[in-house]
Amino acid sequence: MSRAAISEATFAAGIPSMHNPTSFPDRVAVLGCDGFIGHHLVERLLSMDGVEVVGWDRELRRTRHLLSNPRFHFRQADLASDPSALERDIASVDAVVNLAALCNPSLYGSQTLDVIRSNFTDVEPVVRFCAQAGVKLVHLSTSEVFGRTLRSWLPDQASALPRELDVMDEDRTPFLLGPLSSTRWSYACAKQLAERMIEAWGRERGLEWTIVRPFNFIGPGMDYLPGHDGEGVPRVLACFLKALIDREPMKLVDGGRARRTFLHISEAVDGLLRILARRRDTSCQVFHLGKADNETDIRELAVSMRSIWARLRQDPSILEIPLQDVSSEEFYGPGYDDSDRRIPCMNKAQTILDWTPTLSLEGALTLTLGDYHLRYPENKR
Repeated sequence: MSRAAISEATFAAGIPSMHNPTSFPDRVAVLGCDGFIGHHLVERLLSMDGVEVVGWDRELRRTRHLLSNPRFHFRQADLASDPSALERDIASVDAVVNLAALCNPSLYGSQTLDVIRSNFTDVEPVVRFCAQAGVKLVHLSTSEVFGRTLRSWLPDQASALPRELDVMDEDRTPFLLGPLSSTRWSYACAKQLAERMIEAWGRERGLEWTIVRPFNFIGPGMDYLPGHDGEGVPRVLACFLKALIDREPMKLVDGGRARRTFLHISEAVDGLLRILARRRDTSCQVFHLGKADNETDIRELAVSMRSIWARLRQDPSILEIPLQDVSSEEFYGPGYDDSDRRIPCMNKAQTILDWTPTLSLEGALTLTLGDYHLRYPENKR
């Protein structure tokens, strides 16, 4: 298949430079194109000369402004709604990036069947169509496939073990999920089984694939805010932002002890573009996209967000918004469990993709909250 050559001038305009000669797909399908990651990826792809994007999504909120671009071909549909159209669209492109998923912890125990369908059942036709057409599949999985760290299953004295024990390697770290009664792991299980299915299609049927495990991407357009532009329970940053905007207590599930690393979406998209450009080097590989030294616990995340928000609003009284401990059952309902810590090993991304993110946690949070500050003025409800 033909692929558009990438010039140094194009990379200088905002796409990361690469030491090795690279080529890029002329035509890319982005499944889940209107989601948080998807719309940022589509915008970057369309900023590249000659690249066409075929987008699939049930919603048209974040990408509506791109419909006038003749290189953006949008199909407003669920992946399972029109298999024939999906097969035709996949056969017409050089690469598929599958971002379609239900990935909200509030749904894992309340809409478990939908979560399993979205993250495993609906993935199977995509994998099969890619294999049949000889199209490269870049599938977005999750860091949640690892479950809890080995440390968390050991006696209390394990706290003295080195940090390296918690670093998650793409090819060696085991998956340690909780029992059946912990329904939160339905998402991780579905994602893990999709990974195993993709690997098997590659090994047995010749599928060319790359799996990406995001480690907590953040940035503009990340989530809805309940009571403002949506209802329900969004992910943690949006929950905290809703509390800050409405001057309500910032709720810390189980004390906010869980630890996470965070990566700004602009640097995440850089990594995805490198994967698309380095088709041969990334074939049959799993990559972690994250920033290991941007680690914090959720309590400190709340404190940092409150401080940044007070600075953006130029209102010191925001610092008086309280933190409130709540149980996971109170917040999410029964069956909730969580990983205690997720630190990505970055060796493969650095050596194969020549990709090392540089934006600090405070910088990533400031850019993210700055967007919400502009979009949600103080008098908006």
